[in-house]
Amino acid sequence: MKARHQRLSLIVIGLAILGLATYLVLNALEGNLSYFFSPSQVHNGEAPKDHVFRLGGMVEKGSVKRAEGDLTVNFVVTDNNKTMAVAYTGILPDLFEEGQGVIAQGKLNADNVFIADEVLAKHDENYMPPEVAAAMQAGKEAAAK
Repeated sequence: MKARHQRLSLIVIGLAILGLATYLVLNALEGNLSYFFSPSQVHNGEAPKDHVFRLGGMVEKGSVKRAEGDLTVNFVVTDNNKTMAVAYTGILPDLFEEGQGVIAQGKLNADNVFIADEVLAKHDENYMPPEVAAAMQAGKEAAAK
């Protein structure tokens, strides 16, 4: 085999290995991505049905319900336009309360209830995650129309 053919073979093998590595990295990242959606976007069908995503907004006042002796908490998240029922089993963050910003990560079930695996609450009274703030503003604008 000539030196020219050997170099060409090495380049082709190198590109194949690089392509395989790129495919594996992108495939691994896709499984870990979770996009943010507001309750309005979920109601409009923009959220994936079978993939983990984040739902954000404000916990509606008077919506937090806990069963006696059970770790399951049901509450409603709103963006001032639409609402979304959320169910979470576990211990909620200390800062979780009604009327506060929240981001929940999980999936929609067949009954259109968001089953959260993780709930994140804002960390002080002056901060709201940018995604939640944008969703709340969009919800106010949509409700005003």
